[in-house]
Amino acid sequence: MAKKSKTQRAKASAARAARKEQAQLQAAEAEASKVAEADAVETEAPKRKFFKKSQKNETSVNDGKQEKAQRKELEKKAEKKPAKKRRFGFLKDVRSELKRVTWPTKQDVLRWSVVVVVALLFFGVYVAVLDNVVITPLLIGISGLGA
Repeated sequence: MAKKSKTQRAKASAARAARKEQAQLQAAEAEASKVAEADAVETEAPKRKFFKKSQKNETSVNDGKQEKAQRKELEKKAEKKPAKKRRFGFLKDVRSELKRVTWPTKQDVLRWSVVVVVALLFFGVYVAVLDNVVITPLLIGISGLGA
């Protein structure tokens, strides 16, 4: 089995953290729904009226507010960094990202540099030949017809 690169390990670690956070949010939502169901069972349903809008009771409105408040608290807890601004936070983030980069070896850099230089030389010669042998005589021939 091949050894994983730093980037692959970082991606796997980030994926594990995301799954863990997702599981925590789902557990909190399940707990909130259980609490809401228990409150709904405890309160008696009001008598039915003719219009559906009037069937809302105050407890269901409060349950919705409680669920939203619990979700906000969970989101705040899920945040890893405090909301305070850090002076050198950007530079620290840049440094951590640069550690994750898979840098090429010297051999790779030299190999691709040679490929680029050879390609530049080839296309430079190609354009020079095309210009001097094909395009210039063609333009001279066309301009000589009108005189």
